[in-house]
Amino acid sequence: MLFAVQRSKPASIRDVARVAGVSHQTVSRVLNGHPSVREDTKARVLAAMSQLRFRPSRAARMLSTRRSETIGVLAAAVGSHYGPASSVSAVEDAARERGFYATVAHLASVSPSAITAAVEDLLGQDVEGIAIVAPRTAVLSHLASLPLTVPIVAAQGEQRDAGGIPVVSVDQQAGVAMVMRHLLSRGHRRILHLAGPPDWNDAQSRHRAYEAELAAAGLPVLDSVFGDWTADSGYRVGRDLLSRAGSGAPAAGRDFTAVFSANDQMALGLIHALREAGLDVPGDVSVAGFDDIPESAHFWPPLTTVRQDFASLGQRCVATLIDAIDAVITGPAAVTGSGSILNAPASSPAPSVSPAVTASPAAPAVTASPAAAAPASAASPAAPATAPAGIPAAIPHPEALPAPVAPRLIVRDSVRDLTA
Repeated sequence: MLFAVQRSKPASIRDVARVAGVSHQTVSRVLNGHPSVREDTKARVLAAMSQLRFRPSRAARMLSTRRSETIGVLAAAVGSHYGPASSVSAVEDAARERGFYATVAHLASVSPSAITAAVEDLLGQDVEGIAIVAPRTAVLSHLASLPLTVPIVAAQGEQRDAGGIPVVSVDQQAGVAMVMRHLLSRGHRRILHLAGPPDWNDAQSRHRAYEAELAAAGLPVLDSVFGDWTADSGYRVGRDLLSRAGSGAPAAGRDFTAVFSANDQMALGLIHALREAGLDVPGDVSVAGFDDIPESAHFWPPLTTVRQDFASLGQRCVATLIDAIDAVITGPAAVTGSGSILNAPASSPAPSVSPAVTASPAAPAVTASPAAAAPASAASPAAPATAPAGIPAAIPHPEALPAPVAPRLIVRDSVRDLTA
């Protein structure tokens, strides 16, 4: 026999008004943040909401304010890739903290039709702005050619690769500079780079920064090897490197003493391959990574890496987007449109962003050497932005991007000091 479970009817706005001793219009003003409500009245209404466990209806709020208070998140299908997945979560958390709902559209592929379909899906949900967490060259290039009816901000990538779309991102160059200068300060002069996929913006940024650091030090740039961000690819690359080195003594045939891996997961696979071949890490080969995934402290040996503050990244991306949304609502120029993508592209570059670099509190008792410091340009303020490509002139864009997010060097046991 089935029994129906009776549920008490959810409290309404009139129930809150009755308990608080005010009109339902006053409750509505409190919900909408109207400045005319006295503080003591507001306190009574909020107490009544808490007592009745009142949850305002988003649909009703949309009708009364004519706003969805929803942010769209355009995300690449990244699977278990730590950086993009963490960025999506950070944007969702930051939106919730600001009272916005975040709806995520995952790209089925990076084809132009898939990108357009995903954006149309978000616009069909009446999003007020879009945060892009799809760090692929093809995604940003296509989006930059699509003038939209809402503000957009990218939460990953580098400004030079964004086609004019405003980017709020951790400074990849500063992070790579930290880890490379740490390796150099420990006496390593032949450093190999295990790079990420060439069509990923962060992989491109880290590869450029690796080459720049070696060139600045007057050292040879070795031919990079490429993985796909996974531990399996790091393992395959490691086996291939060692097979090319020959079957002699473990150290024979290698022309590098250290490897900088573009992420921690590939570093894990690489360490596996090195140890399987009888090489000691860091005794024979030092390995450093990027991202500081939660497991990196438990690798054997624990991994020296670069930590990215994804929480701050999400907060600053969302803050930038909401500022642009507010400017649309309050600005003198009204934005009109059918809610679909327009077709006339524009082009104008926006400025680069260079987060400052700070020393790591998680490092062991070793004083950071001057060589490990951030480049001087890392602390420079952001310049005013010009209208990004893809955004009509009626849609405001940030005049200056927010203060940068600082990466941190985490020094552990996977790097040998050759100067000792």
